[in-house]
Amino acid sequence: MLTVERRSGNRAISETPHGENTLFGMGNPLLDISAVVDKDFLDKFGLKLNDQILAEEKHKVLFEEIVKRNKVEYHAGGSTQNSVKIAQWMIQKPHKVATFFGCIGTDHFGEILKKKAEEAHVDAHYYEQNEEPTGTCAACITGDNRSLVANLAAANCYKKEKHLDLDSNWELVKKAKVYYIAGFFLTVSPESILKVAKHASDNNKIFCMNLSAPFISQFFKEPLMKVMPYVDILFGNETEAATFAKELGFETDDIAEIAKKTQNLPKENNKRQRVVVFTQGKDDTVATVGEKVTMFPVLNIDQNNIVDTNGAGDAFVGGFLYALVQEQDLEECIRAGHYAANVIIRRVGCTFPEKPDFH
Repeated sequence: MLTVERRSGNRAISETPHGENTLFGMGNPLLDISAVVDKDFLDKFGLKLNDQILAEEKHKVLFEEIVKRNKVEYHAGGSTQNSVKIAQWMIQKPHKVATFFGCIGTDHFGEILKKKAEEAHVDAHYYEQNEEPTGTCAACITGDNRSLVANLAAANCYKKEKHLDLDSNWELVKKAKVYYIAGFFLTVSPESILKVAKHASDNNKIFCMNLSAPFISQFFKEPLMKVMPYVDILFGNETEAATFAKELGFETDDIAEIAKKTQNLPKENNKRQRVVVFTQGKDDTVATVGEKVTMFPVLNIDQNNIVDTNGAGDAFVGGFLYALVQEQDLEECIRAGHYAANVIIRRVGCTFPEKPDFH
């Protein structure tokens, strides 16, 4: 069962399970800069369709060039922040059910991010430093494909001892019942992830993680596998799942088989069986349900209605977390995830209408 334990005692059982700071996210806050580009632009910077890479020296000019394009949109982004923002949007009220930690710069973009988080009713507590500027992410859109180039900058500067370990911040961590951290944060502060993951495991709360991108399994396998025993729910897409399986020597490219083998990796908290959820774009979502692997069809959408697949994975997780903090079962969590992804791909960037229409 995917339930968050309720404390009995003097508390009324009818109390809503999602109060302030119930959901905790920690990751790389980025200001998204999205623009439609052509194939020449991708080729010039050696970008592949639907790729997610970290900016190298040769990409520095990319950010300058993309900003010069006629139609540029700015959004508060970063994978984990997107997901908790969407969970909060689906919850609506109370505000600040979602908490978010990450590092920004003391600059103009940082101020925009703070404002955007506030507008999204997320309780963001950023670690602010002045050595690096606020991180940015260029979303280069071609048709219904997108290629992401992230310049982590300040996001790379998160310091556990200067932020997570502070009593007032750790109190917020302790308040949460559900935790979500994208694999991208393994490149920044694996020790912060471990501290949160162990807390969740020791207190029988739910810790969720995402494989995030193929390069995480390839180049950050060691920190990833240190956290894996504490992961109650693991997300990923078909490409990330295939790379993960290859790195771990699973010797199969069958996605259901990969999900099963991943579920059976060693786990610390045996009170909860690990749940593995792999999305496959327009194809069925694959999830482990008890001892079985089940396929969940996604919502149909006319290809002409797809504006931008940017953020579909983050949105899926956001919808899933929305149902999870309300103690819904796995099927309902996946249904909410599919709904959120379906909304996001009809719009540019990871944006959403004022109110959800989810029943």
